[in-house]
Amino acid sequence: MNRSETIAALETDAAAVAETVSGLAARRWDAGVYEHGWTARQLLAHLAAIEWTYPKLIDRAREASSASTSSGGGGFDMDAYNRRQVEKRADASVADLLDEFARNRAATIAALRDADDELLAQPARSAGGVQGTLLQVFASVAVDHVRQHLADLRGEI
Repeated sequence: MNRSETIAALETDAAAVAETVSGLAARRWDAGVYEHGWTARQLLAHLAAIEWTYPKLIDRAREASSASTSSGGGGFDMDAYNRRQVEKRADASVADLLDEFARNRAATIAALRDADDELLAQPARSAGGVQGTLLQVFASVAVDHVRQHLADLRGEI
């Protein structure tokens, strides 16, 4: 995906998250939908929490030297981080989680719009180990990752 396609996907997926959340029956929020026994509510908490990290990929790429091919990763325990973020939001309402996701998604879109083409072409690596150009990594974690979890929430996987 190029930048425009990635931004369009981010916008489309933001609407899809809101639509999916509004369409879930109340009883589904406490049902397991994902590995480690996460409920639909916990998965939404994960989406809200992780979204704020995506603009950080761009920030880290700006700070990295042009000789570096890494924007993070080494020694990072993704499962522990995700668990902590979900636990921090244990008392948040579904509406609060959706609002947090929407705010963070808007920041993600703005960060991508503001990044220059040269920066987006630099080699990068996410904390989870996804590698490629910064734009490819961004699309993988901010688009593909969220789409996978949307399918989980909808019960498609």
